[in-house]
Amino acid sequence: MTISIQDVQNNQAAETPLVTMTEAAANVVQQLLEQKNIQGYALRVFVTGGGCAGFQYGMAFEKEPREDDTVVQINEHVKVVVDPTSAMYLWGAQIDYVESLMGGGFRIDNPNAVASCGCGHSFRTADASSATGAAGAGGCGCGA
Repeated sequence: MTISIQDVQNNQAAETPLVTMTEAAANVVQQLLEQKNIQGYALRVFVTGGGCAGFQYGMAFEKEPREDDTVVQINEHVKVVVDPTSAMYLWGAQIDYVESLMGGGFRIDNPNAVASCGCGHSFRTADASSATGAAGAGGCGCGA
């Protein structure tokens, strides 16, 4: 799916939210904000080039959104900020927190991803499929 910055701006008022977050993920974010004593900060979710499959997700806490960010208020205590370039790759994604035998972590269910690395931290879009080649180059170190 090709999404331009214009599409992102046009869709800000559309039915599909930029990102959503499960209650489990929101609870973990809220706990982290409290533990780090940074209540009021936002969770920045972004996409960068790299990883096994061409793009990788990143998250960081940020005190103030940037001028061109989209801010998504998840609940009273948790908000997510996304820059316009990352929004093109994240539109409609859901952020979850999952526990497994190997520990817990955030997982992003991204409808724009056509392939993901075995670790789930990197992905490829339909537009990037021909440019990045096959997944599994081992760039993120997951070994998948």
